[in-house]
Amino acid sequence: MSSSEELIQRYLDKILVVNETMNLTRITGGERARLLHIEDSLSGLQELQESPEGLYGDLGSGGGFPGVPLALASGRKTVLVDSVKKKMSAVQGIIDSMGLDDQISTYGGRIEELSEEQKEIFSALTARALTALPSLLELASPLLQKGGHLICYKAPLDEELEQALRIQDKLGFKMKSKREFILSDNETKRCILVFEKIHRPSLKLPRRVGLAQKKPLLS
Repeated sequence: MSSSEELIQRYLDKILVVNETMNLTRITGGERARLLHIEDSLSGLQELQESPEGLYGDLGSGGGFPGVPLALASGRKTVLVDSVKKKMSAVQGIIDSMGLDDQISTYGGRIEELSEEQKEIFSALTARALTALPSLLELASPLLQKGGHLICYKAPLDEELEQALRIQDKLGFKMKSKREFILSDNETKRCILVFEKIHRPSLKLPRRVGLAQKKPLLS
């Protein structure tokens, strides 16, 4: 086992201990945790390594997945973003206890708030099970540098992707790649989509907090 694999396993073990007293993840241990928190998280490593160098952010990070495994496997400087401050505080405590705070930091607040504070700071972003693709493109656009990549972890999808493709240009994106596969349980189907930011969005972003989800752009 490599040093990054050992660190990822240690991190998962610590998360599961904290999870006994705080709801960081619905998955409480065993093979399911390894499958969905380690294997699934690392399934996007190829796409992250192909993205431009620079700061990486994980949106809607929750208990730090896929962000922490990807950070440890790639060596990238990383920011975990989640609106639930309590979760981010617990994750930061684990990161500090492992001596990883020079590489990985947390932001407890809304994505729109971070966009107002620090525009275009990321060269790569991931999001897993956060929101529908059209809303995700809108939330990510003001955070990404030109040329930056948004890496989306999804179950196989059709209609949602069609909607995203209709508005991608307005939000400054162009879809770069799509990869479908099945995890090692031979059941869990995954699709990883990469959108590249090719220009500034044609509308002022971010909109007010919550609008990306409540009133998504349609065309």
